[in-house]
Amino acid sequence: MKALLTILLLAAAASAQSFVAPSSALPDAPSHRSFWTFETKVDASILAGLIATDAIQTQRGLDRGLHEGNPIMRPFVTRGVAGETVGSALGFGAGIGTVYILHKTHHYKAERIAMHLVIGVESAIVVNNIAALR
Repeated sequence: MKALLTILLLAAAASAQSFVAPSSALPDAPSHRSFWTFETKVDASILAGLIATDAIQTQRGLDRGLHEGNPIMRPFVTRGVAGETVGSALGFGAGIGTVYILHKTHHYKAERIAMHLVIGVESAIVVNNIAALR
């Protein structure tokens, strides 16, 4: 009796594996999500404006005798406007590049969070520079 029950169970398991789900059961999902959406364009524009404001304030602070607090940017900003431009471009590229890598790896929520964090940190730096220049 146990042998008959075992054979029936194995036969049922083998026949259950041959069922195939219909291909139309899944909805058609978009295969490509664009990186440069309206929100990303606005966020990148805000970030560019904040970085430009930070660059102008940094050069004004250096003219008044203050020093750059970021040790990574210090070699760039002490070279004048050209060095400041290169440093700002590198900072902007690092921020957008990080967000783009998150987008390409399909981490869309982390992409948005990272962009907003970059904008928030840069905003805090600009506010700190305004307070230091007063």
